[in-house]
Amino acid sequence: MKRDTDRYGLFVRRALMLGAFKTGLLGILGARLYWLHAVDGEEYKVLAEENRISTRPLAPTRGLIFDRTGEPLATNRNTYRLLIGSDTGRISDAMRQAEMVLRRLDRVIEISGPEHDRILAQLRRNRAIVPVAVRENLTWEEVARIEFNTPDLPGVSIELGRIRDYPHPEAMSHVIGYVGRVSPEDLDNSDDPLLELPGTRIGKRGIEKDAEETLRGKPGAVQVEVNALGRVVRELDRVESEPGANLLLTIDLALQQYVNSRLEGQSASAVVIDVVTGDILAMASMPGFDNNAFARTITQAEWQALLNDPKKPLINKAAQGQYPPASTYKMVTALAALESGTLGLSERLFCGGYIELPGKGQKKYCWIHPGGHGWLDVAEALQQSCDCFFYEAARRATVDRIAEVATRLGLGASTHAGLPEEAGGLQPTRAWKQGRGTAPWGVGDTYNLGIGQGAMLATPLQLALMTARICNGGHAVRPRLIAASAGPGAKLQAPPVQMKPDAKSLGFRPEHLRAVRIGMEMVVNSRNGTAHGARITEAHMAMAGKTGTAQVKRITESERSRRMSQEELPWHLRHHALFVGYAPTDKPRYACSVVVEHGIGGSVTAAPIARDILHEVQQIDPSRHPERFDNPLLDGSNAAEASSATPEPTPPPEGSGSN
Repeated sequence: MKRDTDRYGLFVRRALMLGAFKTGLLGILGARLYWLHAVDGEEYKVLAEENRISTRPLAPTRGLIFDRTGEPLATNRNTYRLLIGSDTGRISDAMRQAEMVLRRLDRVIEISGPEHDRILAQLRRNRAIVPVAVRENLTWEEVARIEFNTPDLPGVSIELGRIRDYPHPEAMSHVIGYVGRVSPEDLDNSDDPLLELPGTRIGKRGIEKDAEETLRGKPGAVQVEVNALGRVVRELDRVESEPGANLLLTIDLALQQYVNSRLEGQSASAVVIDVVTGDILAMASMPGFDNNAFARTITQAEWQALLNDPKKPLINKAAQGQYPPASTYKMVTALAALESGTLGLSERLFCGGYIELPGKGQKKYCWIHPGGHGWLDVAEALQQSCDCFFYEAARRATVDRIAEVATRLGLGASTHAGLPEEAGGLQPTRAWKQGRGTAPWGVGDTYNLGIGQGAMLATPLQLALMTARICNGGHAVRPRLIAASAGPGAKLQAPPVQMKPDAKSLGFRPEHLRAVRIGMEMVVNSRNGTAHGARITEAHMAMAGKTGTAQVKRITESERSRRMSQEELPWHLRHHALFVGYAPTDKPRYACSVVVEHGIGGSVTAAPIARDILHEVQQIDPSRHPERFDNPLLDGSNAAEASSATPEPTPPPEGSGSN
């Protein structure tokens, strides 16, 4: 009996202990539930809503680009794109599913190895929930095949998107540039969620890159309800995106196309600039390329073909090409000598065909006339392009004064015209050479600089700017490519006609500029001028200018004695041909520079091209004809129509479906 009593007591104690333990646990759980509900309830309610409701950005429509007359240069067109996402929220499961789907897709539409790797990398970076664009510009045959296989392709969808379109690819590729896919570097440098959206393209070169923030617009947002797997259940709210601003360029498309046609077949560039306003009316670089290929994603074969072309079509030679300016630089040397007072306006210097370097026992020749030009003043020296005259003028002026004048004329630094890839050229100085750790600056360096050779480098854009500042009376006009911009729905306003420069004066004495301009007029319109054969015969359109021939390969004494011709050399070793000029001579309005790579001679190759360009621009006269701006597409209400001018892909006729 006692044993039963003891057992009962033990059972009761254990039951009480267990009950107390359970009661304690229930108390703790109750307290925790109370805490979560009463104290932290609002915080967890917000977190639950964030898990249930997802806000996703809406891509804005990219702004349009027009030429100065309202002709579209960059628009948007509709396209079908293939997207791949995930049905699962776990990244490991999502990536396994994506690899399986991509293998199946490869049997429907071929997917290359690099594209396969890109898609997986982007899915991993986007955490596999945000869809990734697999292919754009789908044909109806491809759409039909994908739709037919949709049950076996989880996470795959087709949507209607927009893609950039360039109506004049060859003529405008270097100025407009192109858009391309967002790279990992772009994502690292920006926290804009818009860049993660499938199909997003951003500016990579040219105006597209320089004006990226203006053209991109502002993203909208859509609020959707999602399930536990992250898939959209329904749309709750939407704020539409704001399209990017539209741009009006200073480029005249008709002139640009003419310049391109005139440079056809050459590795060459040309720039036409309004000397009053600084508007760049044409900037051509040949050969060009199809920038639509980059907008739709260029193939490896297309990329390699562009890279392997010896004429380098991807380089904007007008803004990136850097060349010795050769004799076109002699105006700088002349101004520096005149401004420094070391050369008088009527002073004459003697050319005997060569000069000797002091203490070197070397000769510097007058390449145009080895027999010597005799006595010349500054205008005559420009007319006949006498090297010996400018050797002596450079020695008198010194490198410091020459570099100072060159900088004022726009050489040696980027012009900031609106192209991110623009090169700055090179204006050598004493400090520059000292910084290289070589021998100090010598008289031979000054001689070379005086005729635009040696280390001196300039771009065609800089040479056009230099010419504009000389012929407009010494005003510091700045080149520009963007004339105006306007937000969505607003009208693009053409800039008013301007007859006189409003830029500040560069401080050159008018009589010195006049002497240089007289020399440039004599280059073209005098019988002894180096470009007399390329003159414009209509007196009211007459042009002035300066030829230049830049050495690519140093001519040895033996080659000079053998009178070895440039035609005997391989193409890539021949001289570059240059010409700078302006027109009309009485009231300059347009300046032009032409550089023909390996064109042998400025007078025979570059000058005739410049003559035709300056004749054409005066006939069109874009700077003084505002009525050419009267284009309905420049009205904000009509600009959007240009963006959708290319219709949506239309389905094939009934009965012609694909399987």
